[in-house]
Amino acid sequence: MHERPTQPRGDDVNLRSAPQLREYHAIVARIAADAPASVLDWGCGLGQVSALLLEAGLNVSSFDYRGDDSPDAVVAMPLFPQVRAYVSSDPRALPYGDDSFDAVLSCGVLEHVLDPEASLDELARILKPGGTLYVYKLPNRFSYLEKLARRMGLYYHGAEPHELLYTPASARALLERHGYAIRELRLANMLPLTLDIPVAQRPRVASAVWSANQAIARIPGLNRVATNVELVASAPTR
Repeated sequence: MHERPTQPRGDDVNLRSAPQLREYHAIVARIAADAPASVLDWGCGLGQVSALLLEAGLNVSSFDYRGDDSPDAVVAMPLFPQVRAYVSSDPRALPYGDDSFDAVLSCGVLEHVLDPEASLDELARILKPGGTLYVYKLPNRFSYLEKLARRMGLYYHGAEPHELLYTPASARALLERHGYAIRELRLANMLPLTLDIPVAQRPRVASAVWSANQAIARIPGLNRVATNVELVASAPTR
């Protein structure tokens, strides 16, 4: 049996979906509550979360890897010109000194990197001892939505050879191998959030989807098939 080809999503689909924006705001609120003095948005993509972190009054640096032709320089993000990100051609090394940041955000990034082991060591290097690593949107191996997307020929995590899927146990083990201390670990997101349809952009609908999504994800057993694993961890103290 031949698998149906995967249909790519537009790079800005997350920006068009009001329920997905609700999650971004929740992530920023969680980080802002900790009030870190400096934050690196590692793998900032289009810059949407960096922009929200800036709006929240945080001191944010942004980084993205774009392949061999990247400028290795700080450039303004076209859709969010207030965000100036270092766009790198190196998939592992970061252009920052040791102990540069109080916190690092990985939002939909760790599963895509070529060498997660080396990347976690590099993040530990640029984090201050005991600093905070926030990991969001790490794909859950048992996600029912990922399985549905695969059957329908839509985008799903694991389609590319280097993309990795996780369980709470494997995500914990990965971080702990590199000296991180897990402070929070949970499964999240039971409903699709990247809804690129007009009705989902209505504020009441977006609010209802996000609230239901959070409530269902708190049901033990059922949340085993949630979309994401989320972690908050302390960096090695060295």
